[in-house]
Amino acid sequence: MAGTSNWLVWALMSAVFAALTAIFAKIGLKGVDSDLATLVRTVVIFFVLGAFVVATGKWTNPLRLSGHTWLFLVLSGLATGASWVCYFRALKVGEASQVAPVDKLSVLLVTVFAFVFLHERPTLREWAGILMVGGGVFVMAFRR
Repeated sequence: MAGTSNWLVWALMSAVFAALTAIFAKIGLKGVDSDLATLVRTVVIFFVLGAFVVATGKWTNPLRLSGHTWLFLVLSGLATGASWVCYFRALKVGEASQVAPVDKLSVLLVTVFAFVFLHERPTLREWAGILMVGGGVFVMAFRR
């Protein structure tokens, strides 16, 4: 049970910080290009995370990682960058209360992709929850 509660605490904190990201970004995007704002955010993340890794003694030589690990971390980084560019552009022109829920369609997509590519098999109950999240996204995002 300790492992279960541990991931849940981190996931809940992720949700809180993701929500704050949308609010802070929407405020910060006034009068600035969304791509430049994404770059500034990325530089901040680089330095903060770099300091965190060094301060906690987790630094190891990244050149010792396997080619397989590098490939998928680079692909993940490219996907993250594309996601951030799209997210900030959407926030620049849309309402945070609409953009953020549509972004959360990733919850449904992760489940589908994990089913197809990772062979994860959610239970019927879990699929029902994921589909409710997807339905909620449409209710929130397309309120007109």
